[in-house]
Amino acid sequence: MFNKIFIANRGEIACRVIRACREMGIRSVAAYSDADARALHTRMADEAAHVGASAPRESYLNIQRVIGAAKQTGCQAIHPGYGFLSENAHFAQAVAEAGLVFIGPPANAIRAMGSKTAAREMMQNAGVPVVPGINLDDGVHRLSSLEYPLLVKAAAGGGGRGMRVANNANELAEAIASAKHEAQTAFGDDRVYVEQYVLNPRHIEIQILADAHGDVLHLFERECSIQRRHQKVIEESPSPFLTPDLRQKMTAAAVAAARAAGYVNAGTVEFIVAPDGAFYFLEMNTRLQVEHPVTEMVTGVDLVQAQIRIAAGETLNQIFPQKVESASRGWPLTQRGHAIECRITAEDAANGFLPALGRITRMSEPAPAPGVRVDSGYAVGDEVTMFYDSLLAKLIIHAPTRPQAISQMRRALAEYKMEGVTTNIEFLRDVLAHDAFAKGQTTTGFIAEYFANWQPGGLADEAASAPDAEAICQNPWRQKNRFRLGVADGSWAVAAPRQPARAAKNRAAPVAHHTTGPVTAPMPGLVRQVNASAGDAVTRGQTLAVMEAMKMEVRITAPGDGVVKFVLCEAGAVVEKGRVLFEIE
Repeated sequence: MFNKIFIANRGEIACRVIRACREMGIRSVAAYSDADARALHTRMADEAAHVGASAPRESYLNIQRVIGAAKQTGCQAIHPGYGFLSENAHFAQAVAEAGLVFIGPPANAIRAMGSKTAAREMMQNAGVPVVPGINLDDGVHRLSSLEYPLLVKAAAGGGGRGMRVANNANELAEAIASAKHEAQTAFGDDRVYVEQYVLNPRHIEIQILADAHGDVLHLFERECSIQRRHQKVIEESPSPFLTPDLRQKMTAAAVAAARAAGYVNAGTVEFIVAPDGAFYFLEMNTRLQVEHPVTEMVTGVDLVQAQIRIAAGETLNQIFPQKVESASRGWPLTQRGHAIECRITAEDAANGFLPALGRITRMSEPAPAPGVRVDSGYAVGDEVTMFYDSLLAKLIIHAPTRPQAISQMRRALAEYKMEGVTTNIEFLRDVLAHDAFAKGQTTTGFIAEYFANWQPGGLADEAASAPDAEAICQNPWRQKNRFRLGVADGSWAVAAPRQPARAAKNRAAPVAHHTTGPVTAPMPGLVRQVNASAGDAVTRGQTLAVMEAMKMEVRITAPGDGVVKFVLCEAGAVVEKGRVLFEIE
């Protein structure tokens, strides 16, 4: 077993790995950038090593600096967490060549699953069902074999980046161009492919573990259908949708997928599931997932410790000595009770889930109780910066039944307090309180359908079920605390909130629109590019600039037809929310 592990990550996952190491008697070394010099994970670890400047490409994504720091501190292995270099085959190979152990799958398996198009072909050969689709390199003319709506996806994508929905040919051309641009920016690879868009699907994934001796097991499913921008918000296990027969078919397909890839260590096989129960391979995440705690809660298996033990050469028989020796070669693992995870993020849910920055001035986690777990990466006084993901913490609940888990989660969210930075806690409370969620009617379009124009106070939930929702919206005096008083031109006016009507399920990525006058920054962040100059004629909706913060890209658009009078920003500038970027006449 290793005596010291380098953690090439930050935030809550770094803290999670540190705790696992401590329980196993292994010393931990935390990587940190300039922005994370006093972050929680650096304070928790036995040692901390500086790996570069705040920008990820200069620190957490810098392979040579990460490996150099691991070797300099005397580590035998590197745990990549998730994100950053966790699914980088070149990194896994470089770690091995440096004489260290990569706590994850071999580089070949990462490479095989890293290209979505190559993975699709491998799954088809292994008998795993895939969504009908085509690789654009094979010729755009083959699109005629598919029906709208279509989904454009980055071949090297992940985390919802490089994905666009197209409902017709005109939208498809724009979707391909936009997806290629975002994919190039996010992954350095602009290849995209197109597949049939499955309407009203669920996102269900299977957790697997595989050792280096040919054994593979599954640890059941997680349902991750509650999403925004193709990124998960709430996860649970078991899925309220799966029947025992469908569960058996999907877990068998996941094990077959892992075997086909020559997989070792922890991984997740993701599927989309149609309303009729048909399921299709989506992708394989060759790393630990953010939502792994729900599996830990229902199975009792510590997945991080299992990762470390497999990387050290142990077999599944050693990790699970209670294995049932029979023709089925099965392990007596079961799902006990029900677990739900809510991601606590620094986002403004009332404003398109735009990133929110700031310093945490006060934080109070839910009161300890059986089945309540908080995996956090921040403490009071910590700064939430624009450089990294918006995830602050994860709240996980385990209870005997799903209704009990929902009730306990609502109580815990009500007790969770955080000040100094805007979070999605109140939004999560409203989702958990929604009747459709209680009934298990969760699809990937859930948020777009029921909470498209959510505002604090639960209006979206009320409007979704009230028979006179339209009348309530038109009458601000009936909206309880749902209106505000503002000053415009020296006179008082009542400003009604945005219409809480249900939106189309295929909601595009957020676009920053403005009313009239100056065009301002909708969030704090980096101005990545400026597309307009003084004197340019622009039309309503035309992209003036692109901003980025917390791995999210937002287009700043013209509020109407006109001429650019002033450009008050430049590429590379960091601006605060509300900063005037353009003046349009």
